[in-house]
Amino acid sequence: MQTLRRIADGIDSLNDRVGAFIRWLVLCMVLTGAGSAVARYLSRGLGLSLNLVPVAEAQWYLFSTVFLLGAAYALRHGVHVRVDVLYERLSPATRAWIDLVGTALFLVPFSVMMLWVAFPAVLSSWQIRETSPDPGGLARYPIKALILVSFALLLLQAASQMVRHVDVIRGQAEPDGSPAGSRESEGAT
Repeated sequence: MQTLRRIADGIDSLNDRVGAFIRWLVLCMVLTGAGSAVARYLSRGLGLSLNLVPVAEAQWYLFSTVFLLGAAYALRHGVHVRVDVLYERLSPATRAWIDLVGTALFLVPFSVMMLWVAFPAVLSSWQIRETSPDPGGLARYPIKALILVSFALLLLQAASQMVRHVDVIRGQAEPDGSPAGSRESEGAT
């Protein structure tokens, strides 16, 4: 089980680094949108005709990247939208059971299915070097490849979460991932 914990730690670290990268992408996306808006209004005021399609698509690609790569990071930190009417009132072990079963029955099969379904479309896009149909548009095949990366990261994070849930169920860890009993030992000092 110790090997699985080390692997889970590595997966968590990977998704934390992806999350740090995403923060910068959000800033780039905001700056791209603001720059696009300023350029559009300045060009109208000056009577210029600028092709802003690449800028608009770049902003769309940045948003897609943030959304796709952020899914595993959000799962890692438990910030996905939930309806916690009863869940928060349950014991940590019961919550771990619910999360373990939900991950095994829903998240893992869904991620595998998405990888299976998306792979041919992504492969085809790369083979033809698909580009946007709009004049001056960007290449589409790199952003489509992120679909596979996204679900691979999500699948890895699901495996990490399952290891963590099993540790909570077995009483070897707290729900936050710290070793079992570490809260009591901190309070005693």
